[in-house]
Amino acid sequence: MTRPKFRLPEQLTSRAEMRLHFLRHMALEDAGSIAAWASDQGCSLAHTLLYESGTLPAIDSFDWLLILGGPMNIYEEERFPWLAEEKLFIRAAIAAGKVVIGFCLGAQLIADVLGGRVTRSREPEIGWLPVRWSAQAREHPLFSFFPETSMVLEWHYDTFSVLPPEAEALAGSEGCAHQLFMYKERVFGFQFHLEANPEMLERLVAVCGSDMQRPSAYVQSSGEVLARKEYIVLNNLWLAEFLTRLKELERRRKL
Repeated sequence: MTRPKFRLPEQLTSRAEMRLHFLRHMALEDAGSIAAWASDQGCSLAHTLLYESGTLPAIDSFDWLLILGGPMNIYEEERFPWLAEEKLFIRAAIAAGKVVIGFCLGAQLIADVLGGRVTRSREPEIGWLPVRWSAQAREHPLFSFFPETSMVLEWHYDTFSVLPPEAEALAGSEGCAHQLFMYKERVFGFQFHLEANPEMLERLVAVCGSDMQRPSAYVQSSGEVLARKEYIVLNNLWLAEFLTRLKELERRRKL
């Protein structure tokens, strides 16, 4: 069996700076609004460009792992061979107790490595669509500030149709039952894109606009999506608040 190309955790050194590492699957999708939040918080950012055969880092070189979206599916390992190595890496990061956050494809990869099931959605979702938060989410300090129904940016065909064991479902929508899950309060899978800032959204619409021509009750036109700039602002603010609360929770755990 081929050994993965990353090192297992070594003894951690004390650092004041929190280190974020991003796994990127396409040039169009970057850290988005998380980059501005990280700058405000004094965090460092590093990236692995998997679509350019980037090398995965040592597990002890980061504190949080953020896994971004992409056009591929988690089961397309023959077409994208690095997916197999990426899954091993995600599993190792979770086992090492890292904070791991996935968006869209990233969330589906997390669900897969934790024993969930990723399949084609009943309907694609593309555009600004409402998700409803569970009663448990509304009582949890990491999510209690979200409106009970939140308009979020969706852009997916697959979903985690079966959640991993021990994962908690926190949000869902009419077209997709599972929109967010949490695993042991350190691992989070968002089916939607709170991280998309105006620049990222414009790039996605310009390059992937053909996705919006598919007939579906949950697919909007490019004009509809780009017109709702107030939703982008809200999504970015919500994500910043979630990340800030999570950072504080992790700080308290280490006291």
